Amino acid sequence: MKKSIASITLAAIACGMAGSALAQVKPEDVIKFRKSVMTIQAWHMRPMAAMVKGQRPYDQDAFAYNAQVIGLTARMKGEAFAPGTEKAADVETRAKPEIWTEPEKFKQALDRFQAEASKLVEASKAGSLDAVRPVFGAVAKACGACHDAFRAK
Repeated sequence: MKKSIASITLAAIACGMAGSALAQVKPEDVIKFRKSVMTIQAWHMRPMAAMVKGQRPYDQDAFAYNAQVIGLTARMKGEAFAPGTEKAADVETRAKPEIWTEPEKFKQALDRFQAEASKLVEASKAGSLDAVRPVFGAVAKACGACHDAFRAK
């Protein structure tokens, strides 16, 4: 698990460095990056949701690992929605125009998600399902609210 976390951390650092060169990146590449971040998040939310719902036994180490991934990828979302990436040739996106026409509202949604994701990382260290259940619910609610407002069905 430590090796995976180190890999994710290195990827996050690389993405941060890449952010400074974002103006040189093609919109279609940013959209692909955005979709990849969302795919990674969905992949890591599923096992936590199953644990919270009682569909899978609670495993504190696995939950903490998945929470850390969500915490890291939450911070990548700002660059994943860079101006000028509303659309691109040959790349489908469900991102609504409101992301760019209402940037303050979108930033508030991102900030809320990032804050909830950070709380989830901290709660996952407690080692108790009772500690993570309400915090996971807040993260899921923040995800859903952003999708409702900023993602086309």
